Formats: sequence, C-alpha cells, structure tokens
Amino acid sequence: MSDLAALFAKCKSENRAALIGYLPAGFPNQEASIEIIKAMIEGGVDAVEIGFPYSDPVMDGLIIQEAGELARSNGITMAKTLEIVKEVSATGTPTLVMTYWNPIEKYGVEKFGSDFSTNGMQGVITPDLPIEEAVGWLATAKNNSINSIFVVAPSSSDERLKQVVDNCSGFIYAASMMGVTGTQTSVASTASVLVERIRKISNTPVAVGLGVSNGSQAAEVAKYADGVIVGSAFVKAVLQNPDNPTEAVRNIARELALGVRAN
Repeated sequence: MSDLAALFAKCKSENRAALIGYLPAGFPNQEASIEIIKAMIEGGVDAVEIGFPYSDPVMDGLIIQEAGELARSNGITMAKTLEIVKEVSATGTPTLVMTYWNPIEKYGVEKFGSDFSTNGMQGVITPDLPIEEAVGWLATAKNNSINSIFVVAPSSSDERLKQVVDNCSGFIYAASMMGVTGTQTSVASTASVLVERIRKISNTPVAVGLGVSNGSQAAEVAKYADGVIVGSAFVKAVLQNPDNPTEAVRNIARELALGVRAN
C-alpha cells in the first residue's frame, strides 16, 4: 500500500476526509515555499500538491496565476521543483505534483518519472492530459510506482467519466464546477452530484477541489468526499501576509483541518 492509499484508509477509519493543500513551487521564492508548505503540514494538511508554475495555466484562477508568475520570475525550474519535492516528502507527508503536460514532456517523460519518484513524489495530477493520449504516461507512472491522478468535471459524460476514473490511482480529482481555481463564497452544488456519479462506478477515493477556502466549506465537502483540496486560500494568505506567511497559512490549515473533522 502506498503512503497515499494508507492516508485515505487512515482518514476513513477516523470518519473524516483528508485535507490536501496546494502551493506553487518556488512561491514566493524557493526557500520560502518549502517553509510555507511545512507550515501547512504543521497546521494539519494531510497531503501536499506542489504545483509547477506554467506559462499557460488554463485551469488556474487569477490568484494562482499571480503566484505562478512570481515563482517564474524568481527562476523556478523543474530541477528546483524536484528539490522542493525532496524536502517536503522527507517530512513523511504524501507529496504530489500538479503540472501541465508540456513541462513533463520538455523535462523528459521517463526522466521525470524516475527522478521525482526517487525523491519521494507519490503522484501526479495532470489537468490538461487527455486520457486518450496518456498511454505512455500511464506506463511510466506504473513503472515508477506513481499514482496517476486525472481531473473530472461536472460536464463529463457517463462514458467519459468511466474512461477517466478507470485510469486514476491514489484518488480521483473532482472539479467542483466548470471554470478555474479560486476562492468562492460557497461550493458549487454540482460537486456532490459529481461525487455521487463517481461512487457508482469506482471505489477509488474522490477528492474535491476548486472553491474551498474556509473551515465551513471544508466541512460541507467532507460530508460526501474522501478528500478536500485547497489551493487559492493558501496562496491568497501568502500574498496578503508577506511579512509572516508561514503563520498565516498555518492558521488557515488549522481551520480547514477542524472543518474536515467536523462531521
């Protein structure tokens, strides 16, 4: 059993959802991003998504785009992202990478799989990789014991949904709504419907992302999902608290951790 699978099993035994926190690699800079992610973990995040900042982030909202641009201007590279993954995974926290496909292809698919797996990466979320074009990646991931995590949306047809979830391991990323990432005043009702549809065809854990920004929203999603993914709220906290970002994200993580345990 992988660390990621063990995490979901542990959370299920505790009758709660897993809290998954996201931060772009190198944001606001290389050293600070590592310290901020560690603060998220200290606050109660169960698993971490490290995003690779990309020039054409079609799934990212304005807040994460701003963070990605800052990281890119400070010289983030895939090699530096690898260093962050190594540091974070050394904490024993399941560590994932979220990246668009082009950077993996540019780095080298086989090299990416080998290098990142060796340094503790548990899984990869590829939001723009069509399942029809993922055969080579799925083979590489399997050879390197990497969980392949794809994103499904409320608009997915039943046929498409089954095709995608059948190729997911670790967990299935359920987008709560059509659109891009960002904090919302409420979580879209389409999220629970999508999770219900997935449950009918798969036993793989389902984590919901897009729009969760506070404890009450986390508690709401935790009622029906196996995992709650939060990104923009952490990024926003860093942007709004440049003098003490670690304490800001630690406090948000604590609130969210209480939320996933509230049911």
